[in-house]
Amino acid sequence: MVSETIWTGRIDDTEDFTAFRYHQVVEELDVREAVDVCAVVGFECEEGVRRNKGRLGAAQAPNAIRSELAKLPWRFQEHKRFVDVGNITCRGEEMEAAQQQLGDIVKTLLANGSTPIIIGGGHETLYGHYVGVREFLGKGASLGIVNIDAHFDLRPYDEQTSSGTMFRQILEHDAHVAYFVAGIQRYGNTEELFNRADALGVTYVHEDEMMPGQLGQLMNALDAFMDKHDAVLLTLCTDVLNAAYAPGVSAPSPFGLEPTTVREIIRKVVGHEKTCSFDICEVNPSLDENNRTVKLGAHFVNEAVAGFMRKQ
Repeated sequence: MVSETIWTGRIDDTEDFTAFRYHQVVEELDVREAVDVCAVVGFECEEGVRRNKGRLGAAQAPNAIRSELAKLPWRFQEHKRFVDVGNITCRGEEMEAAQQQLGDIVKTLLANGSTPIIIGGGHETLYGHYVGVREFLGKGASLGIVNIDAHFDLRPYDEQTSSGTMFRQILEHDAHVAYFVAGIQRYGNTEELFNRADALGVTYVHEDEMMPGQLGQLMNALDAFMDKHDAVLLTLCTDVLNAAYAPGVSAPSPFGLEPTTVREIIRKVVGHEKTCSFDICEVNPSLDENNRTVKLGAHFVNEAVAGFMRKQ
């Protein structure tokens, strides 16, 4: 279980539920006991980032984001439950084993009628997330993956998988998956990766087509994409954000998205009836400035929780 020092914060009242914050309502449970709840699980892994030659530190994010989430007001009805089922920790280079562990937990949560919210870790988190959703759905169900990201993550994996290969791994082995990525940087991906995306049937929207106040077309495209599938999962790679707002990420970008744009996408996707789970990746506390990126990550998690709570 997570240390008690993580889920702490200001206490305005010990009896009035309307004055509570996350740290006053969170329950720490074994995953098998987490039934019909919104459940957070941490994925302490950055082996995929190391293999992808990125900047290390993302493995610290699960507990760091929890610490900031703990301080936020709990604005949901008293019968709504929020639980923490702990962390999966990647041992050395055993990333694939850790991904399967994450998949097992995600599958168990979904089978228990719960909503998994995964805090990574490098973006290799997504592969374990996907494994769990796919194992829960079964082989024939249609799954839509929505990724908010500056990068396609479609690199070759002939020699080794990494935080840059997951979507190619999935698309080349699962004929019942479709991939929609919003926030692609025109000069953050090689021409070969754009060609690979086209060959694999990826739907993508460039970052410079997603200015605030001009998101109507994107939202309509997301609705059309999600409506076509039996289930949808949402993954957020925080390097999609402008580095001025999120300096603490593995691969910062000067031309990334504004936080309000990312928030609107989270609200749209999580609010859809078919969306079953969410993950946030690549927050890097060791490279952050004044905890800005960690705090932003916590607010994004809160947006996801709010969206799922409204559907319960």
